Amino acid sequence: MSVGQAFPPERADAPTVVFDFDHTLYDGDSGSHLFAWLIRRSAWRLVLAALAAPVLGPMIAWLPTRRRGISGFVWIGTVGLHRPTTLDAMIDRYVAGHTQILRDRLLPTALEVLHRHRMAGDRVVVATGAPPELARAILAFVAHETVPVIGSLTGPRAGAILVTRHCHAEEKMRMLRDAGYPGVDVAYSDSSADLPLLRAAHTPVVVNPKHGAVDLFRRVLPAGTPILNWGCRDRGGAPAAPGDETR
Repeated sequence: MSVGQAFPPERADAPTVVFDFDHTLYDGDSGSHLFAWLIRRSAWRLVLAALAAPVLGPMIAWLPTRRRGISGFVWIGTVGLHRPTTLDAMIDRYVAGHTQILRDRLLPTALEVLHRHRMAGDRVVVATGAPPELARAILAFVAHETVPVIGSLTGPRAGAILVTRHCHAEEKMRMLRDAGYPGVDVAYSDSSADLPLLRAAHTPVVVNPKHGAVDLFRRVLPAGTPILNWGCRDRGGAPAAPGDETR
């Protein structure tokens, strides 16, 4: 794909295609990478994060408390920032300073699938638990892909910038509907937390799942649902052959 690629307009009958970002388009957890960088800006943040990790880590691992656990590390990384626009500026600085690392983490197979949907005139949107400015900046600055991004919302809280609405699980579906995407034709995601999205899609595609989640996806999603690996070496799924990764 080339810089400045012109895409055809969305067709009147275009299917809605939703991509998760982390472990789907991007190899890893982009939000964790960003907030680790924010924390590493100063020694006292590193010490505070180390002290908080035994409490916050298990909270992140358990779905009902995940938002609070993430917010704890976000607070450590952003305390002293008072406006979401300030966080956006830090995100832009982070992306500009880590272009090659981020480029290496974007999955070529995933970008090719996204690109083909856009060339077909499909209605493509990225829905992620990461801050939308982060996914948007990585895709635009690194991959030259400009697509709508719906992500977790942030706002000033307790002297920092915290997550106020987590684009995750059922809330991701609500945020998609609120943004004008009432139905989903094709959905790509790695995460069992995205089962509401995958179940809502006419064509769910599981990509780069954790090895331990493969049986769950096979059990709860329609028979024949593709379970593919788009290049995450430590994840499950079958290597995608040409044509397997879309409808």
